[in-house]
Amino acid sequence: MLDLTLFFQPAASIHAPEGALYHHIHFSPESSEEIERNSICVFHVNEYRGRGEENQPMLDFRSTAYSLFPGQDWNMKIYDLGDMNPGATPEDTYFAVQTVVAELIKNNCIPLLIGGSMDLLHAISVGYEVTEQLINICAIDDRISLGKPDEDISSDGYLSSLLLRRPCYLFNHATIGLQPNRNSPLNLDLYDKLYFDVCRLGAFNTDFKVAEPILRNSDIIGMNLEALKASERMIDAGNPNGFTVEQFCQIAKYSGISDKLSCFGIFNPSHTHGQDAAIAAHVLWYLIDGIESRKGDFPIGSKKEYMRFTVVMDNEFEELVFYKSNKSDRWWLEVPYPPSEHVKFERHHLVPCNQQDYENAMNNELPDLWWRTYQKLG
Repeated sequence: MLDLTLFFQPAASIHAPEGALYHHIHFSPESSEEIERNSICVFHVNEYRGRGEENQPMLDFRSTAYSLFPGQDWNMKIYDLGDMNPGATPEDTYFAVQTVVAELIKNNCIPLLIGGSMDLLHAISVGYEVTEQLINICAIDDRISLGKPDEDISSDGYLSSLLLRRPCYLFNHATIGLQPNRNSPLNLDLYDKLYFDVCRLGAFNTDFKVAEPILRNSDIIGMNLEALKASERMIDAGNPNGFTVEQFCQIAKYSGISDKLSCFGIFNPSHTHGQDAAIAAHVLWYLIDGIESRKGDFPIGSKKEYMRFTVVMDNEFEELVFYKSNKSDRWWLEVPYPPSEHVKFERHHLVPCNQQDYENAMNNELPDLWWRTYQKLG
């Protein structure tokens, strides 16, 4: 049992219309025992020292989020744990985040974090170490936050610290929305050599489907509000190029639908002006709507629930095996792994893909996803 009052102060009450989401939320449980398994847990984190700023006033996303109306088929319990008290140092806050996340995921609850900077992804990932399983992280961001091994963890550099942890449980890191002109060639080259996944902003704008398998393969997703166009946020300073709010909500919906997603964070809001609190509220709604719409269609169990396709290749790999769900028409690709590593990498035997990967294989083209996954397994 975890005493949640050590970490949170209750959220301020709001006035919401009758039937709104506010009236369906369970606020401020005092201990983890009060939280039902397989529920959704929202909390706010006021920690911005990782991006060189003093901590800000609490982000008022609840006034908008909880005035919205729940979806017709929403059945999961939703808890609002409150506002996390920042520690005396950023490391204290990291410890609080990882402790709370570890407790929640052990009970199959889904933590949804609002606020704070992107370095909180490091704390979340450390919280997952209690599972002793490899994890996949996805950042919705225009930049790769690699950082340097000899530097402190920061919003712009948390990934190298995760890679250097022993044991290292990070199997894959993906970035959706990457803008090459905002990243150094050195970081881009290193990211590629690690066989991590990238979906550039231009590719996303051309066809959203290229990002869907990446989202479906992620345990943890962190969304950087600074990856939005500055005009979307209604702020003067910022990147003129980026996502739209509609695209953010689309990403949130597909993230929630993924059976694998078990933690989601919305980071780097602006407190002083702009629409970030309202944007976070709408992203939160679509995320929950996605979670409530899960299909449970991972290709295991009865063969009646999926179709198996074997593609004979004219190369040294001989054949590729694909699975297609009869429930959702979504695809997976089977990637072999060294027998000696069977147990460690079992969760990554099947990786999400799309129909285009199957069609490429039919044309004797080895999917890039297969090759990168195979390299990481080996």
